[in-house]
Order: sequence, then structure tokens, then C-alpha cells
Amino acid sequence: MNISLVIPVINELACIAAAVDSGWRAGVDEVLVVDGGSTDGTWQLLERLNCRSLRSPAGRAAQQNAGAASARGDVLLFQHADNRLSPRAADQIREALGNPRRLCGAFRQRIDSPRRVYRCLEWGNAWRVRWQGMPYGDQGIFVRREIFQQLGGFPEVPLMEDVLLMRRLRRLAWPVLLPGPLLVSPRRWERHGVVRQTMRNWSLLAALRLGVSPARLAAWYRRHDQPAEGA
Repeated sequence: MNISLVIPVINELACIAAAVDSGWRAGVDEVLVVDGGSTDGTWQLLERLNCRSLRSPAGRAAQQNAGAASARGDVLLFQHADNRLSPRAADQIREALGNPRRLCGAFRQRIDSPRRVYRCLEWGNAWRVRWQGMPYGDQGIFVRREIFQQLGGFPEVPLMEDVLLMRRLRRLAWPVLLPGPLLVSPRRWERHGVVRQTMRNWSLLAALRLGVSPARLAAWYRRHDQPAEGA
């Protein structure tokens, strides 16, 4: 069972090398990094890293779909650039998908901070996967390649592509939660505040359920490399 790791990037010079390295240490069979138009030197760095580098239009959904289309693996693993896989991640996936009824899943998180509030977030995110069947992109979503293709990949929307894909996947099979852990940067919570960022996430999800379009929601959600509000 070959695993292809797909990492979308835009202006991730500070962390992409560690993300790529974690993939190889985790035991994946190939690493694809898809750049969406970086201007900080990320693309130039990718030429020196041990990965396949591609360019695509900006947008996490479009970038991940481009990576998936070029991938050779039986399993697609999608990882955010500021996340790092555990050394046993690939083994955990192979063991889980040894059961043919399992189609997809994600990892337990470990947010890279000693603050106790993050332990609560980790617990809540694990609970969401187990009881709602809804992992998010920063939990390292993996899926059998043929199922991903059957569903048409990520919906090419500017936000919530992970939620929309998982809604379709969980109708086919409940996602499995693997122990990981997936090491996650706290940068977005630290930048906006834990409570504020969490409430913003919940508000976006509620708005999506009420029918607000992902395009409209994207206007409320700043990318990591964009100036903070009031800056």
C-alpha cells in the first residue's frame, strides 16, 4: 500500500522543510508539495528539498486536487504545511486500511504548545472525529485514492473544502481516528487568540450549515500570511 503525501503551500518558507522531512520520517512513499503562488522564496526552496514540487492556482482545494492528480499512491494523505507527521503515521494508515471497509480517516493532534487550553482543543477535535465523523484538514485527512477520485476530489471552493469532502466520505464509511499524533502549529490561535479563533471557526461552520456559500465565508477568514485585522 503506497502512500502519497500532498502538502499545499503558499508563503510557507519557515515551515515547509520540516513538513516534508516529517513525511519521509513517517514512512510515506512520495511527497508532493503544491505551491499556489508563493512570493517569499518557498518555491525556490522546494527545488532543493526531497519532494516533487508542482504549481497550481491558489486555493487549498485546487492545490490538493492538483497534487492528488499527480500522485502515484494507493492512499492520499493531505497535510497542512505547518503540521508534522509522527514517525509511525504511515504504518498506522496501512494497518487501519488493512480493513477493506475502512476508506478514510485522520490523526489525533498534538498542538505544539504547553498551554493547557490546547489540551482541551485536542480532546474536542478528537471527539468531533469519533462522534461526528468530521476531521478537518489540520488533522491529516487520508483517503483511498479510488474513493477520492470517485467523489471528484475536493470541491474547488475557497474555504471549507475539507468539511464538504468529509460530509461525502462519511456517508460511505465512518472515518477512523488514528493515534498519531500529528504535531500542529499553534500559530493561528496565538495570532488571533484561542477563544476568538475557536468562536470564529464555530461561526463559519454554523454559517455553512445555514447555507452561506464558501466564497462568502472566505471573506471572513484571513490566510496565515495576510495582515491581521487592524494591522
